[in-house]
Amino acid sequence: MADDLGIGDLGCYGNRTLRTPNIDQLAEEGVRLTQHLAAAPLCTPSRSSFLTGRHSFRSGMEADDGYRALQWNAGSGGLPTNETTFARVLQQQGYATGLIGKWHQGVNCESRNDHCHHPLNHGFDYFYGMPFTLVNDCQPGRPPEVDAMTRSRLWQYTQMAALGVLTIAVGKTCGFISVSWKGVLGAASLVFLFFVSWYASFGFVRRWNCILMRDHDVIEQPMVLESMAGHMLREAVSYIERNKHRPFLLFVSLLHVHIPLVTTKRFLGKSQHGLYGDNVEEMDWLVGEILKALEVHGLKNMTFTYFTSDHGGHLEARDGHSQLGGWNGIFRGGKGMGGWEGGIRVPGIFRWPGVLPAGRVIHEPTSLMDVFPTVVQLGGGHVPQDRVIDGHSLVPLLQGTAEHSAHEFLFHYCGKYLHAARWHEKDSGRLWKVHYMTPQFHPKGTGACYGQGVCPCSGDGVTQHSPPLLFDLSRDPSEAWPLAPSSEPRYHAVVARVGEAVEQHRRTLSPVPPQFSLSNIIWKPWLQPCCGTFPLCMCGQDRDPQ
Repeated sequence: MADDLGIGDLGCYGNRTLRTPNIDQLAEEGVRLTQHLAAAPLCTPSRSSFLTGRHSFRSGMEADDGYRALQWNAGSGGLPTNETTFARVLQQQGYATGLIGKWHQGVNCESRNDHCHHPLNHGFDYFYGMPFTLVNDCQPGRPPEVDAMTRSRLWQYTQMAALGVLTIAVGKTCGFISVSWKGVLGAASLVFLFFVSWYASFGFVRRWNCILMRDHDVIEQPMVLESMAGHMLREAVSYIERNKHRPFLLFVSLLHVHIPLVTTKRFLGKSQHGLYGDNVEEMDWLVGEILKALEVHGLKNMTFTYFTSDHGGHLEARDGHSQLGGWNGIFRGGKGMGGWEGGIRVPGIFRWPGVLPAGRVIHEPTSLMDVFPTVVQLGGGHVPQDRVIDGHSLVPLLQGTAEHSAHEFLFHYCGKYLHAARWHEKDSGRLWKVHYMTPQFHPKGTGACYGQGVCPCSGDGVTQHSPPLLFDLSRDPSEAWPLAPSSEPRYHAVVARVGEAVEQHRRTLSPVPPQFSLSNIIWKPWLQPCCGTFPLCMCGQDRDPQ
């Protein structure tokens, strides 16, 4: 799974200027899905849905109106222990289960070492990687990213308060103000305590969030990003070699191509699309080396291999006039936008030589949530019957025994808000998409929310549509031409039918504890993973960038 990769960044999906030969070959040797959809347009909720086969709000891994992804390793929110991942099911079936790379599903609940949300508590028996995610703060010299707006406001408040205390002290010295020096010192102490209270977290984001773990141990704090591609490749190849004589599941959760786009010298300046293009081409090389390891060990023909991204490319990621985010092809919108196709349409490539037909292309709507029941079925397990599972096994569709996707309707959320729904009318072949809310682009007409990290899900930054917008994706995949009763005779009937499906879907929802509440999101020093004596957390591993 790539991170923030746009569907238009790959040659097999139409890109003619970026070189992705290894992923393109994977598509030639397997099945390529053209309408593969993330269940959420941001990292944490999308990956929660991918791992469990369920919409993220069913486990509380989605936002109400605040934070939309986990912000700290030392927060208490994360994937609840009562959720079942595909790794847990396969582990119960006797598989070795490994995760290498990004997790971003939380770490601890109540103490520094309880690891309630850790991968090893969710079915993986080996973990090497980041419990958090890459952010600009991980690379010295880059502008802050984690809660940057809050950080800026806190610094402004600190400066204003300090200026106020300084003004009082000067007034006292000059005899303009009748106040005791004890009062001045008390006010200065309060300002200092306020500064320390927020700077203890925001002032050390790299040390607290940018860490590397092996199983339960922190082995590098802070991480050295330049060596991570080599370390991840070594770990993935080693895992394949160690487990080649037994059934195994390996989830390689790539750090590419999320900002800050740290790329090794071998690939810097080699693409036609700047630093982002360099990072994409390095990612393709990394994928190719892992696929090569399968072939070297004689596992290619007995391994079910899958490649995807967690959501669409990040349009607002820019450095001046340089684009640092992905290209979503012909599709409108990008990362953070739950309704527009560009935020949720992702690559979907499956290979199993001799079992899946090579070179097949499927245009049916499918979801990242379908991977859970697919993997569970192939591993000989059973899908849990005590909860709603939103995904459907892809095995019949991939093998060609089913003509259509099992999804008649799919529901597209931004946070807890339903932004859009699609209806695959199988008899006619029409693919309808109804938008109930859309983000307001800034500047108007640009197709993104520049000046913000991502577009909002609710409030003043969205437009609510009544009547809703209607598109026919089978004829207008770019969502450029909304239909109206005057241009589509079935407008009212289609909107009504989708509305009925939405009401039926909403009857399956039930309240759960919110994992992204402020109390779960904030940094808690007693939960901070640390490789030394807190707060003196610092350690390193052997450097091997090759």
